[in-house]
Amino acid sequence: MHRRQILPLLAAPALLPAMARASSPWVPDRAIRLIAPFAAGGAADIISRMIAEELGPLLGQQVIVENRTGAGGAVGTEATVRARPDGYTLMTASQATHGINPVIARLGFDPGTDTTPIANVAGVPAVLLVNNDLPVRSFPDFAAFVRARGGQLSYGSAGIGSSTHMTMALLLHMAGLDMVHVPYRGSALAMPDIIAGRLVGMTDTIASALPFVRDNRVRALGVSTARRLAVLPEVPALGEFVPRYEVLNWYGISGPAGMPANIVAALHGAVSTALARPGFQQRLQAAGMEPLPMSSADYAAYIARDRAQWTELVRATGLRAE
Repeated sequence: MHRRQILPLLAAPALLPAMARASSPWVPDRAIRLIAPFAAGGAADIISRMIAEELGPLLGQQVIVENRTGAGGAVGTEATVRARPDGYTLMTASQATHGINPVIARLGFDPGTDTTPIANVAGVPAVLLVNNDLPVRSFPDFAAFVRARGGQLSYGSAGIGSSTHMTMALLLHMAGLDMVHVPYRGSALAMPDIIAGRLVGMTDTIASALPFVRDNRVRALGVSTARRLAVLPEVPALGEFVPRYEVLNWYGISGPAGMPANIVAALHGAVSTALARPGFQQRLQAAGMEPLPMSSADYAAYIARDRAQWTELVRATGLRAE
């Protein structure tokens, strides 16, 4: 045989173990780290802990949530991008980390190509919150109050480029209002300043805002969905006052780029099993979240569509992270 024919045959036995590992079911043998790119108490943290609790028994290993905050979710995303693609470092991806940040911020990586989409988990609407002492009871009241003060009032967010920032910025833009943006390292850190009256308010996800609304610590003026929500039936949709305004955040599980197919399949299967459980579905819905099960390929396409929508919006409105 020719030398060029012999060499591949000699190398083939060495490739067999690697090929077998890639095609065999993946079973983790140590704890898995799930990075939540925002502070404890926010929606990303809440859903991270909820899904980690479900995945642990399904995978046979503890899933540990690690909050890596900063830069509107970019710090936690970069930590995932730089990790080994071995299934032991994952992140809670979201509209902020994969849809908004790549459009408005200068990143040293691209979440679209530098992470592996594994499974979508849930969609989460936002709600406009204000301080209880503010003399407004509706969005029209709020708009009149803000307009009369000519850009002097402040609103909070989970950070520059976060979904809470852009959701509010979009609302103000579409309503023709001007306010000062005050970024925090998570929406949960902004909430005490709203309660105390140091901030007028903010848009926050239902998941993190619901306990404060139900305890009457803040006032809800509107939700970001096209229709009212079952968990807050008395709160109108903001689209009733601002035509075509509608925003739905999403949260899913992603990992570093280059993850082997068998690892992705194992993790996707565990998430899908969790989402199929009526008890977990009820927990999500009670927190104002809607389960969004889909294949890994559909999840990747969903992320791409979301990013395209924000790209179009930024071009049309001039919204920026600054």
